[in-house]
Amino acid sequence: MLKKIKFISLLLGMTLSFYCYSQSAEKYPSKPIKVIIPFPAAGALDAAARAISEPLGEKLKQTIVLENKPGAGSRLGTEIVANSAGDGYTLLIATPASTTMAPLLVSKLNYSPDKDLLPLMRVAEIVNIMVVPTSRNINSVNEFLTWAKSRKEPIRYGSSGIGSADHLVAEFFKQITGIDLIHVPYKGGGPAMIDLAAGDIDVSFTTYAAASAVLGSGKIKALAVLTSSRQQFLPNLPAINETIPGLSISNWAGFFTPKNTPMSIREKLFNDISDVAKNSDVRAKANRAGLEISVSSSIAEFEKDLRDEQRRWSKIIKDANITAE
Repeated sequence: MLKKIKFISLLLGMTLSFYCYSQSAEKYPSKPIKVIIPFPAAGALDAAARAISEPLGEKLKQTIVLENKPGAGSRLGTEIVANSAGDGYTLLIATPASTTMAPLLVSKLNYSPDKDLLPLMRVAEIVNIMVVPTSRNINSVNEFLTWAKSRKEPIRYGSSGIGSADHLVAEFFKQITGIDLIHVPYKGGGPAMIDLAAGDIDVSFTTYAAASAVLGSGKIKALAVLTSSRQQFLPNLPAINETIPGLSISNWAGFFTPKNTPMSIREKLFNDISDVAKNSDVRAKANRAGLEISVSSSIAEFEKDLRDEQRRWSKIIKDANITAE
């Protein structure tokens, strides 16, 4: 009899929990949603969040509050979300830097991307490009390879910092081509572009967003995009793997939620953000910031992409002996 009472109590508890869960999902969202951007304002990731936030707020009939929380290579803002409640009211928009790459580069993270965050969706490709000083008179990736192989001195490349996407792809470039490259890290892509324009460094694999202002001066020249295929908003640039097979990166922008966020809320967010991303105005704003809207087909696809990406970068980072500490 006692066992029967316990079973009935358990069943009632489960039913009540399911009812509360359903009710909370139905009412979501009932207050403003905060999106943490773990980079400074005016960057590529910030632009992606801002392009999506206003139409998403209109669709959800709630205010989307954007908070820039830069620091520690974007790990500070990511940690804030990792320690937030999984109720759907705190979201993270991030890049590989603080998610798939961080555990490979930092031995003592204050959060676990695998345990503390739930992948939601990729929303955009932050397009990286290969750029050189115009003064070098190099007009293609092939010409750069010929020039580099004829040099007796190492080629100096600039990045936005140790462990950044432009740092890692340069090391990948080095591994594939065998060209001797020396890393010159900067505190951001902007300062690297200033030195590139002056000819103090020889090449960079930076984001289009970081390079665009200096490209307009004519002092640096773009040779290729580093995505696996050409980009519509940069029609004159070939993909680098057309010259160097196997070389490409996906420097994506994607949404994550804290652990324990109900699947019903994650699915609602996925569907609504997917709808918003189809908006031509959102795409135009993204293109102007050096982004190409690129939405995951499902939450499961994004989860698989992250696992595959981590395996790929693990080997590259290990072979190059890179740490962010």
